[in-house]
Amino acid sequence: MKIIKTKIKQLSIKQIYIWITLGVLFTGVLFTVRTYTTFFKSNTTGEVTYLYIPHGCTYGQMLDSIGSTCRISSLRSFKRVAKFEELPESITPGRYKIEGGMSNLEIVRSIKYGWQTPTRITISGNIRNMEKLASLLSKKIESDSLSMLSVLKDTAMIDSLGFNPATYPAMFLPDTYEVYWTITPKELVIRFKKEYDKFWKGERMDKAGSLGMTPVQVSTLASIVSEESNLKAEQPMIAGVYINRLKKGIPLQADPTIKYALNDPSVKRILNRHLAINSPYNTYKHNGLPPGPIVIPQRSTIDAVLNYKIHNYIYFCAKPTLDGSHSFAASLAEHNKNARAYQRAISRL
Repeated sequence: MKIIKTKIKQLSIKQIYIWITLGVLFTGVLFTVRTYTTFFKSNTTGEVTYLYIPHGCTYGQMLDSIGSTCRISSLRSFKRVAKFEELPESITPGRYKIEGGMSNLEIVRSIKYGWQTPTRITISGNIRNMEKLASLLSKKIESDSLSMLSVLKDTAMIDSLGFNPATYPAMFLPDTYEVYWTITPKELVIRFKKEYDKFWKGERMDKAGSLGMTPVQVSTLASIVSEESNLKAEQPMIAGVYINRLKKGIPLQADPTIKYALNDPSVKRILNRHLAINSPYNTYKHNGLPPGPIVIPQRSTIDAVLNYKIHNYIYFCAKPTLDGSHSFAASLAEHNKNARAYQRAISRL
């Protein structure tokens, strides 16, 4: 009887150990599943969204942004991971790409360590002044247009980069640039200077030198050419006309420079009374190139100037076909004939 009781007691202890072991295993499984679900399982649904965290953003404001802009399935589980990773004390400003299928840990660590997604800035279109450039650039970075404009008009910085307010537009080359959303206006300007130096290094600089021009002067002529024609095939021809005039000491007589001097977008046609304007950009009154670019020219137009067409033309005017192309002439008589044909075409309209 005593032996039987001992065996029952031993069996009970064994069962207790088994149940304890099972309990520990079950708890471990639950902990593992919960940890996986909280930290590693996808917590985002739907399309790609972008989270913007500005400088000075509080943890609460960041959570509000995540809740309103990012498709988070469980904000509660996100908060758990954020707290575990000490995110409330280490938020890094930036622009973060939130994709479908991302886990809480991926999102939290991106914000904690500043793994930003670059944004793209494209300089294009008819940019005539720093105000328009500031407006374009500020749409893609954290800083507002006034802050951007303040840096763009900082004469001390302009001077340090080797430009003056008139030549400064030549530094901003049309292209698409990848930058971080948090880049400062000053850092962005320095980035453009680096791209400018890279663009002009080597062959282009040599070609500018063979023309007897600086890069800024080439860009200035390119800005006039770009306003004369959008037809890329014609731009080397038009550049050749102006280069011939420069070599002969003939005023450029470029209507786009008069439009720039007038600073009146409503002017569609240049009349004789407009030619009397007193401005260094009046290429009817002043020989040579104007002080600086009248617009920011495309890279292809700069190359059209550097690779201008060699010919003997010193005049050009729009063709009577009114398709945007031009007739070229080596003599004033021939040019007047072309101009009359164009005027007749206009009159018929």
